[in-house]
Amino acid sequence: MTETPIIAAKTPARAELTEGETYFWCRCGRSRSQPFCDGSHEGTGLAPLRFTAQKTGPAVLCRCKASDNSPYCDGTHGKLSDRAPGDSAEPPQA
Repeated sequence: MTETPIIAAKTPARAELTEGETYFWCRCGRSRSQPFCDGSHEGTGLAPLRFTAQKTGPAVLCRCKASDNSPYCDGTHGKLSDRAPGDSAEPPQA
């Protein structure tokens, strides 16, 4: 059974990425190393998102786990006003 991702935070995280390097973005919301995976997803049925940086420099990564542009923030956290960290990250209905 796959659990639902949970909101890690309602703000994005700024991260310095290096072009060509592979990163593992936390998809479950349980990692203590947000926005990156620390293995806390074990047993949830959720796996981290593996991605390769396209350029070197700062990136704004999602921590609400509801972005349509994962791992990057798309502002969806602003639509989660009725939810708190630890709540379900199911995207809001339009």
